[in-house]
Formats: sequence, structure tokens, C-alpha cells
Amino acid sequence: MTYCLGVLLPAGLVLASDSRTNAGIDHIATVRKLALFENPGKAVITVLSAGNLATTQAVVTIIKQNLNTADVGRDLFTMGSMFEVAQTVGTVLREVLARDGDAVRPFGDPGASFLVGGQILGEPPRLFQIYTAGNFVEAAARNPFLQIGETKYGKPILDRAVRDELSLTAVAKLALLSFDATIRSNLSVGPPIDMLCYETDSFSIGNLSKYTEDDPYLAELRSTYGAGLLDVVRRLPEPPLANRDGPMRD
Repeated sequence: MTYCLGVLLPAGLVLASDSRTNAGIDHIATVRKLALFENPGKAVITVLSAGNLATTQAVVTIIKQNLNTADVGRDLFTMGSMFEVAQTVGTVLREVLARDGDAVRPFGDPGASFLVGGQILGEPPRLFQIYTAGNFVEAAARNPFLQIGETKYGKPILDRAVRDELSLTAVAKLALLSFDATIRSNLSVGPPIDMLCYETDSFSIGNLSKYTEDDPYLAELRSTYGAGLLDVVRRLPEPPLANRDGPMRD
């Protein structure tokens, strides 16, 4: 299992993934699940992947091999919109599953899903979630974040706190807390956490970070958030317990 997150804001994009992969309880490894494609001054495209590792690696490798080939419909750098990029990733995914799916199914699920985010010159940043079928949905103001993989543990804090007016750094903190909650609750998700904070119209991947298990900032974030959460709980009004007004009756 894995956890990948993308958040779309007027200020830009926050995209993050964990690095744990496993093929059973005795085979755990780390694999980078965030792929970056940069065409300086023209495009920054990020592909985050979850699901069958052989499938996701095949899709990303095919995409890389088609870069700078001028092959229209295959080379991401020839495309005029992120919508076209999402279509292409979905098409490559279908091709890989058509080729390998039947051979893999007796041994496990060959399926995969992707988050595709970035910006191409001439349009604002955009974010898409691509399903195993190769179809996709796009993030918008009413649903500004998308998740794939082990999503349920990290979702509540995002539902409560993500807002359009937040800065990239504020959302980056929320993203890391979302990952921390997931890592605490599910052993199949683990660091390092790769995270790109992409600023609108920058066409730069300079704000790319990796957070390891013993990263001092991540440790400080965890401890400060935990202490703050306990302080908030202490200051919340007491619940109206039944014994305040006598025993509860039907």
C-alpha cells in the first residue's frame, strides 16, 4: 500500500508521496513514487503512483522514454494542457494493463492509480486523479485535494483545514500531518516522504523536499502538533454527561 496526496490552490500545488512498498510481511522496501518532468520555462509535470509496483514503474518508464521525442500524443512536452497529459497517462496505463494484466491476475491485482499535477505555459496549475480504468477526475475549488492509496487516515485533517486562502507552506504542514496520521495508523505506509511545493507560474521544482523518519523538522512538527492537540482538548467545553441530571432512562 502507499499514500499519495495532491492539493490544488491559487498559490500552486502541494504534491507528496510516501516511499514504502511491500510484497508480504517479510519483504519491505522503499521506492520513490513521485516522478518529475521539467521543461524549463514551459512545463512542470508531476506523476505520483499507487498500486502494483510493476505496473506503475512500467507506466512511468514509458512516459520517460517518450519525452523529447516530438511524438505527438506520447511526448508530454508537446502537449498544450494538463488535460492532455492526464489523457496520455491514462492511455499508457491501459496499454500496460492490456499487455500484462491477464498474466499478473493469478498472482495479484495488476491495477494502479495516479495523481498527475503540474502546470503548462498558458494555463494555471491543474491536478488530476487517474483510476485503474484509465479515466480520471480533476480537482477544483470545491474539492481541492485528491488522494490515492491508503487515504482514510489522513483525510480528516484535510477536510477540516484546507482552504483556498492558505499559503503553500501552511498546506505543506497539513500535508505532513496527514502523512503522519497515516503512518501512525497503517504499517504499509512509511517514510521517506517526498514533497513538491510548486508555486504558480514559477516553472521550477526547486521546492522539492524529502523527509526521512528521523528528520528533525518532522519530529518537531509531530511533537508540537501533539502537544497543541492535547491543549485544545483540555480547553474544550465539558460534555453534558448523563449522570449530571441523574441516570439515563429510556
